[in-house]
Amino acid sequence: MWYYNAEVIRRPKALQVGGFTHPPTIFKDKEKLSELGIKPYREVMPDGRYFGSGAYTLDTSGDEVVGTYQAVGRDTDVLKKGMLIKIKNTLTNNLLATDWYYLRKLRTGKDVPSNIQDYSDALYLNYDSKKTEINAMTKLSQIIDFENRPHTRVSKVKHKSAGGKTTWGPDTTTVTVHVNVCLNWPMNPDDDIDPSFVSLTAD
Repeated sequence: MWYYNAEVIRRPKALQVGGFTHPPTIFKDKEKLSELGIKPYREVMPDGRYFGSGAYTLDTSGDEVVGTYQAVGRDTDVLKKGMLIKIKNTLTNNLLATDWYYLRKLRTGKDVPSNIQDYSDALYLNYDSKKTEINAMTKLSQIIDFENRPHTRVSKVKHKSAGGKTTWGPDTTTVTVHVNVCLNWPMNPDDDIDPSFVSLTAD
C-alpha cells in the first residue's frame, strides 16, 4: 500500500501527479515513487483476538506512512466464557478417542489398559487445572498470557544417512515456542509419537 496527497492507495492504479497521468505499473518503480513523493503505507492493527479497533492516527513524518488503530480491550468475561467452552469441548473430544475401551469393559469385562486409565485421569486433572486458572482471571493480560504462554521445546535433530535411512538424535535443539494452554493437553498413548519430540515445558 502507498500514501499520496492525503490518500491511502491500497492497490496499483493510474495516478495523476503534477498534471501527468502515470500508469499502474509505476508502483513497481520504487525510485520513481520516491521522486514523486509517493510513500509506502503500513497499517498497525490491534490483535483482534483480544482488542477491538479504536481511534485511528496517521504518522506521515517518516519515509513510511503509518496508520495506527488504537487497541480497545475486549470484555474479559466474554473471552473467558469462550475459553471455558473451548477446554470443555477439547476434553470431550479427547475422551471420545478412548471411550471404546470403557464400552468394551461394560460389554466384555475386559479391563481398561492402565496407560489409558492414566491418560483419562490426566485429562480430567488437566481440565480442572485449566478451568480453575481461567475462572480466577480478572485481567486481559492474564488471558493473553494463558493463550500465548512461553514454553521451551526440546527436539531431537533429524539425520539422514547416505542410504536414505532417517534417525533422530542423540543431539537436540532447544527453542522457545508460545503455546495456547487451552489447546495443550496430555498425549493420547494410542497416537503416533513424534520421533523428534523430547519435552515441552512451561517457562
